[in-house]
Amino acid sequence: MSEDDAFTALHPAVRYHLVNTLRWPSLRPLQEAAVRPLLAGEDCLLLAPTAGGKTEAALLPVLTRMAEENWQDVSVLYVCPLRALLNNLHPRVASYTAWLGRSAALWHGDIGQADRARILRERPDVLLTTPESIEAMLVSTKVDPHALFSGLRAIVVDEVHAFAGDDRGWHLLAVLERLERVVGRPLQRIGLSATVGNPEELLSWLQGAHAERLRRVVAPKARETAAPDITLDYVGSVANAAKVIASLHDGEKRLVFVDSRRIAEELGTALRGHGVTTFLSHSSLSAAERRRAEEAFAESRDTVIVATSTLELGVDVGDLDRVIQLDAPRTVASFLQRLGRTGRRPGTLRNCLFLCLSEDSLLQAAGLLERWSAGWVEPITAPPSPRHIVAQQLLALALQEHRIGAATWRQWWGSLPMFDEHSDEILRFLHSEGFLEADGDFLFIGPEAEHRFGRRYFSDLTAVFSAPPEFTVLQGRHEIGTVSDDLLVEEVDGPRVLLLAGHAWRVERVDWQRRRCWVEPTDQHGRAKWTGRGGGLSFDLTRGMRAVLLGADPPGVNMTKRADTVLSRSRDELRSYIAADATLVIEEPGGAARWWTWAGTSGNRTLQASLPGVVAPRQRINDRSLRLLPDLDRKDISAAIDRCDLVLPYVDRGAVAGLKFSVALPDALALRTVAERLADKRGATTTLGEPWRFTRMA
Repeated sequence: MSEDDAFTALHPAVRYHLVNTLRWPSLRPLQEAAVRPLLAGEDCLLLAPTAGGKTEAALLPVLTRMAEENWQDVSVLYVCPLRALLNNLHPRVASYTAWLGRSAALWHGDIGQADRARILRERPDVLLTTPESIEAMLVSTKVDPHALFSGLRAIVVDEVHAFAGDDRGWHLLAVLERLERVVGRPLQRIGLSATVGNPEELLSWLQGAHAERLRRVVAPKARETAAPDITLDYVGSVANAAKVIASLHDGEKRLVFVDSRRIAEELGTALRGHGVTTFLSHSSLSAAERRRAEEAFAESRDTVIVATSTLELGVDVGDLDRVIQLDAPRTVASFLQRLGRTGRRPGTLRNCLFLCLSEDSLLQAAGLLERWSAGWVEPITAPPSPRHIVAQQLLALALQEHRIGAATWRQWWGSLPMFDEHSDEILRFLHSEGFLEADGDFLFIGPEAEHRFGRRYFSDLTAVFSAPPEFTVLQGRHEIGTVSDDLLVEEVDGPRVLLLAGHAWRVERVDWQRRRCWVEPTDQHGRAKWTGRGGGLSFDLTRGMRAVLLGADPPGVNMTKRADTVLSRSRDELRSYIAADATLVIEEPGGAARWWTWAGTSGNRTLQASLPGVVAPRQRINDRSLRLLPDLDRKDISAAIDRCDLVLPYVDRGAVAGLKFSVALPDALALRTVAERLADKRGATTTLGEPWRFTRMA
């Protein structure tokens, strides 16, 4: 379809306002390419960089169908992962619906009862919401979902990649299946995403139990643009980072990404000390405070906003001049999201300045940029084995329908893959433990579910699902930083020690439910070095780091003299632990040996569990190497690798409490679920298949 044909296919009122209200000279490539498949009712995934016009690409054809097919009441749900993003989008979506004499409204956790009552009375045409709010509407005693959603025709899922890599994605799919059954018709599913490594698989995932429907990935080739301006620098401390930021880009609007709330606060204070107008945005600030900061920043010029990932997704903070990254994000996809916040005005370039606080973070940033420059982006994969979400959904359905058929409940979700062979076991457990009660062929909400989740009409059952969780580390009431839960599940000999904020800390107590960890200072340095960055590195990013150490300089990246000096030092220090054609087993003085796998944190964790006769059982797992048992020779190692069958890593029982709704799962199944999420069998398999060499340190 040509641009003229695509434009002509839109409703006359839409065409009129595009020309006379928005004054667009033409449709963007994505918008043009999306018109025909969306008008035909196909499920689509629309791919474009940040600010690529994805919202309009989805809504213009959908609004055309709404007008031409006379859709009535709530006919479109626009789903986002963040309330801030919904708030940001609402005025724009409302203006588009008004072109047709239609309306749009917000429904999420911050929307009051009066506004909700008005929505139920007047029923907007487009409802902007979250998956948790849809769930709450389905189970609410104050909402009749059959009436509210009787006209529903289409679902637009913004930032679908953010859902798909998280348990919230499984929850979203399960809720959409229930919604389709309530509505009684197929709902067109439209996903909007930044660049991903596996778009076809992502769209298939979004379709849930309906892979037979027509689908199309819409990702027109981007027009050639100038290469982005990427600079990699080493500053060594937050104080030095503040000096650099204060001295560069005077008069410009700068967005600085950091990886923790603690660093956000430290940097914000330091920048204000240099006289820089500075705002903050992170999850510990109230929504109102974040909104005030974002609005003030959007209206300013010579200013800085320091943010965690809260501003990574498409919240509009106005035209940015610069993006600055302290240390490195954990994925290439995240880097692309952040890079895409710049270069939106004509005559400006996309840009990102990396300011690294340590040698390790500099190497990680260089490894990430090596992967990016090679054109690699992470495939988006849903977390495996979402059995806790299955338990939650069974309870939510019992609330929604007041009873579920013991033999017919599967019909609500069809062939959705999360409902696997363990689902019947989960249902039996819910019944045996009193979460569900039986009466003949039907199951009802039981007293245990009311006890565990029943307050404020089961709000705990519909609460937001979190991303991979982090623990707040506290000494008394003083917050030191955060660590990821995988750092608390591994076996260690003696006290558990972490290194955070430049000090060693002995873990005294862990509260899995509240995600808190209390520590005291210790002089036991180096027994377990935790970085506070959380999560560990993937196989692919670790291999990018290895490539950099072997001499690969990411093309198109400006390296400052400071960064080049520090990176050269890292290459000298680690030269003995890498080889281009093999992994290395290096015998150290005293007979101890380490296997330098460069397999990533999850890959190494899987190898440790799968090679108990070779790899030491109690050690801090990192992304690069594994400590081996003493007194092994080449034959011992070779024989173990040759006969290795991969198994799941060890998980501390306490870790299960960090799995939302774990109380609704049998213990063994909950443990297995956590273990499967900590494993990387692909990375481990690749490493096992590589040549290895045994050598001794000089």
